[in-house]
Amino acid sequence: MTNVREIFAYNLKNKRRYCGFSQAKLAELVNVSTHHIATIETARNLPTLDLVERMAKALDIEIYELFINQLSPPEEMEHLYKIVASNIDQLLYESMERFCQVTAKKIEQAVSESVEKTLIVNYSRNKNDSTCT
Repeated sequence: MTNVREIFAYNLKNKRRYCGFSQAKLAELVNVSTHHIATIETARNLPTLDLVERMAKALDIEIYELFINQLSPPEEMEHLYKIVASNIDQLLYESMERFCQVTAKKIEQAVSESVEKTLIVNYSRNKNDSTCT
């Protein structure tokens, strides 16, 4: 379920069934047609806020319960797996990025020191070579 309409339809149908109501019974309790309840439960229509309030009252639930994206246990596990995998990927990426930055600095420092030593040695050689002639 990805959008509010589908989530609401799914929850309404499940809550209605849990209460043991038919679509006709719920329609009667909230003063709408059975057809209207059917179109809401199939996510073709959305109810007005007033109707949402009446439905929640008839089902003896809080309004927000009709809007909660409740996943089945396997769906919840898949969702959690994706979150954990994403977090691990991000942590690994950040760790590798830090490692690469540190390694790059060490390489830069080693190259800089090597170039400096080479320049000093060459300067000393050139100086000694020029004094011998």
